Amino acid sequence: MLRWIALSWVANLIALWVTAWIFGAVTYARFGDLVVAGAVFGVLNTILKPVLKLLTFPLAIFTLGLAWFLVATFMLWLTDVIVSGFAIHGFWTYVGATVVVWLVNMLLDSVGPWRGTRGRWRVIRLDR
Repeated sequence: MLRWIALSWVANLIALWVTAWIFGAVTYARFGDLVVAGAVFGVLNTILKPVLKLLTFPLAIFTLGLAWFLVATFMLWLTDVIVSGFAIHGFWTYVGATVVVWLVNMLLDSVGPWRGTRGRWRVIRLDR
């Protein structure tokens, strides 16, 4: 479990760093702010995002999934609001950043130590 949390944090950090590298409108004051943003983004995606996806399920059916893209964009906006040294400027930057974060996370999920460790429910055996 601790390994999964650490890998998730690093993956979000990498995704946000790549996003900031691609978009000049995604800024951070210091690298430490980006580290905090990765942690906040991970916590929001773990706790709040599933709740919002459940609440927006009827809208997601009606919009053919577009509502869930907006939920992911909202997670980036909340990260921007919570972390003072991390900022995303402009609506279209949020849209592009959401796509980049998704692509980077999808790439990381398919290679290296991340392969098969994130985004899946597992039964944890306590007798080990």
